[in-house]
Amino acid sequence: MSKKVLILTGDAVEALEVYYPYYRLLEEGFEVTIAAPKKKKLHTVVHDFADWDTYVEKPGYLIDAHAAFSEVDPTQYDGLIIPGGRAPEYIRLDENVQKIVKHFFEANKPIAAICHASLVFETIPEVIKGRSMTAYIACKPGVEALGATYVSETTHVDNNLVSAHAWPDLPVFMREFIKLLNK
Repeated sequence: MSKKVLILTGDAVEALEVYYPYYRLLEEGFEVTIAAPKKKKLHTVVHDFADWDTYVEKPGYLIDAHAAFSEVDPTQYDGLIIPGGRAPEYIRLDENVQKIVKHFFEANKPIAAICHASLVFETIPEVIKGRSMTAYIACKPGVEALGATYVSETTHVDNNLVSAHAWPDLPVFMREFIKLLNK
């Protein structure tokens, strides 16, 4: 029986941060469910690093959400991925997301959070307090305000939590997450 991984996201998810993990996990033989506020086609965005002082955002591809957050039973999953982009800004307010994320921390299951995914933890600070993680640099104040230690390395593993700065770190991020899933 293959392991099951849940991806929590919504519209304005960073395209590479949802597509790369999704297909990488399928390639490894895992069952993957993308959950969002509702079952629909999600609009992704491309965050690129040009000659601006911050990233630029462009429309990306569409991707199917297979389930609504309210339909998810987290006990049926072995791992969790929270991609970045702007989706974490609003999905963190969904009580179902908070319950799902808490379950993975409490059950010590593998969790992967990249880029702006740390914003999800702001509504459930108890899960990250005392931990160490990395995230997109603009999220550093939020991570520290939660009582966590912000780590400057681009990919970091703290027990069951794998975190990374942004999409350029996806190869190491996914390698570390898959290692945890295969333990």
